Amino acid sequence: MGEIISDILYDEVPSVDLSDFTSENLMRKQNFVQTLGDAYKNIGFVAVKNHGLSDALTERLYRCVKQFFALPEAIKQVYEIEGLGGQRGYTSKGKEHAKGRTVGDLKEFYHVGQEISETDRVRLGYPQNIFPSEIPEFEAATLEAYRILEEAGLKILRAIAIYLELDEFYFDNKVCFGNSILRAIHYFPIANPQDVPNGAVRAAAHGDINLITLLMGASAEGLQILRQDGKWIRVTALPEQIVVNVGDMLERLTNKKLKSTIHRVVNPPKELWGTARYSIPFFMHPIAEMDLTCLPSCIDENNPQQFEDITAGKFLTQRLHEIGLFNKETKL
Repeated sequence: MGEIISDILYDEVPSVDLSDFTSENLMRKQNFVQTLGDAYKNIGFVAVKNHGLSDALTERLYRCVKQFFALPEAIKQVYEIEGLGGQRGYTSKGKEHAKGRTVGDLKEFYHVGQEISETDRVRLGYPQNIFPSEIPEFEAATLEAYRILEEAGLKILRAIAIYLELDEFYFDNKVCFGNSILRAIHYFPIANPQDVPNGAVRAAAHGDINLITLLMGASAEGLQILRQDGKWIRVTALPEQIVVNVGDMLERLTNKKLKSTIHRVVNPPKELWGTARYSIPFFMHPIAEMDLTCLPSCIDENNPQQFEDITAGKFLTQRLHEIGLFNKETKL
């Protein structure tokens, strides 16, 4: 498994069914692994169905998220805690920008992390979760979605491990209690487009930091990915699907065998600038100690090692500085 497929240019994101991977039918499982791996080599994204999220939970979660972002600015800012670098709670409008840019994205967001015992939280150095008291359902809805997406992500990482000819459970102890984040994003409406900073967009072109990202269906169009030939293509998924893409940590680990594809969220047409967009990605991170040194099996004469050795924790801290969430005083 895992032969290099070259120059395949998808016009849309390939689809897979996670129940094929968990099936007792070996052929279904192998087909899932091959389809997933080939897609991650060429476009870095797949659409996944049978991921475990119910329509009822999705609707409840989006309802809570919309209620939070509709709160007055003064109330939301109560949940923006100085010194956390946005790793828990609220991050206000324009604070985050893509690597290499200085103009902030046209969004605000809320982060929920691992909900584990106090002993484990302190041992791992994670900030404590913060939940808005104004939205009673927010805590339960976000934590339930977190657990389901984490479980789906673990299965996808097991399929990736097989594709890379590693032990199926290679990633298990690296993501157990990992520093994963559920991010609720509000791309806020713009009343006066002329007031938008020059060059500002909802989310400028970027690669995700983490191993993989699992994205629940967004409330409006706008997500685009950069194909290998330089063409931007729209990402669409059926209502029962989530979109799952490779992040920079996995690209580093595999020495670019698997692609962390650049993507963006473009601004709507001018006549729709007064409408909001909501999105809820789950960024699956490993524990800080995970070694991201390129796998020996992904290095050869034609593809020499392209990245310096680094741990996941150091890479995360470095990137959070680069995108404006950490300053010199901020520490994980």
